[in-house]
Amino acid sequence: MAPAFVLLLIGLLLGAPIFSVLGGAGIILFWGSDQPLASLTVDHYGLVTNPSIPSIPLFTLAGYFLAEGGASRRLVRLFKALVGNLRGGPAILVAIVCAFFTSFTGASGVTILALGGLLMPVLLSAGYTERASLGLLTGAGSLGMLFPPCLPLIFYAVIASVDIKDMFLGGIGPGVLLVILTALWGISQAPKNAGTRDPFSGREVWQAFWEAKWEMLLPVVALGALFSGLATPVEAAAVTALYAFIIETFVYRDLHVIRDCPRVMAEAGVLVGGVLLIMGVALGLTRYLAFAEVPARAVTWVTATVHSKWLFLGLLNLFLIGVGMLMDVYSAIIIVVPLIVPLGKAFGIDPIHLGIIFLANLELGYLHPPVGQNLFLSSLRFNKPVSTVFVAVIPMLLVFLFGVILITYVPPMTTALPHWFGH
Repeated sequence: MAPAFVLLLIGLLLGAPIFSVLGGAGIILFWGSDQPLASLTVDHYGLVTNPSIPSIPLFTLAGYFLAEGGASRRLVRLFKALVGNLRGGPAILVAIVCAFFTSFTGASGVTILALGGLLMPVLLSAGYTERASLGLLTGAGSLGMLFPPCLPLIFYAVIASVDIKDMFLGGIGPGVLLVILTALWGISQAPKNAGTRDPFSGREVWQAFWEAKWEMLLPVVALGALFSGLATPVEAAAVTALYAFIIETFVYRDLHVIRDCPRVMAEAGVLVGGVLLIMGVALGLTRYLAFAEVPARAVTWVTATVHSKWLFLGLLNLFLIGVGMLMDVYSAIIIVVPLIVPLGKAFGIDPIHLGIIFLANLELGYLHPPVGQNLFLSSLRFNKPVSTVFVAVIPMLLVFLFGVILITYVPPMTTALPHWFGH
């Protein structure tokens, strides 16, 4: 098998797409073990026919309708009117608006591309340095990953066999924490010259709110349908997508039904299709790990070596940071989650808490070389070398790392809402 893996590594270095590398690794392992390759296609089929999967493209489509319409401009105006007069107000604006967009699009890259052109001038005009502005926007792009109904939350729930509603509730507290930490760092970087800030205007706040009122109701529609008990996750996603379609095409008229909507749907489909393709082929590796009894052996070895739950959590964070540096979040969910879930059970860790720890660490992956996608998309959007972006984002990496430590060692931040309002 070694020559085959060498060829696969050469292909990766030459630019082979990640799905072909993951799929190839699964095929090589099964071939080398004399196991039938048909199980790879069966596993992929089982993933895409999961009853919860349709909620993913529907929630993503709702986010794409927002991103392609005028929602970004209206939301920026609203939050600028609310907090723009404060010292660090533009940083608070960036954190909130980016978290809102990423939670619905499921892709921090979409947030950077859609909002970068609007938010960068706001930061620069407020006196922020170019480096601070670049680092803040690049880091804030992934802030919404823990907020419902973001894609990674749903995918984790599917793979780990956790209730989607509980994952949504569990992500709210840690998500708010990361937004607050990001805003605080942005405030610390703000210029002290008060003259750069616009005075507060109640009239502007009201006008901006009235203009953006339909988009501000989108989370209420999505979560209200889901947690009211009147709709399943798939039905709630369908209602959310329909609502976003109606307000962007017929209420605001930012999108034309014929010219724009098919294009937006196709772009959302490409994103979701790519994610499902990566996850489907990555299942081959997961199947082989189960066949080789790797999770069971890992539980035996770790429990015999590590006797403290808190030490295990610290080592888990180090491991997941490494995973985030080398693997995208969707591949990691498929390959790594089946390994850590049995370990979490062995140490008595709440499965919701384990999932949020996992995803919070993977947020760091968006900012880490070599595969941190925010680095490359920010470099593309702002026409800066990747090395420049990475230097600018180092403070945000430290902010996120501090947040991950708090999320890890303060479990009630994650578990309180699922225990109060969950099943």
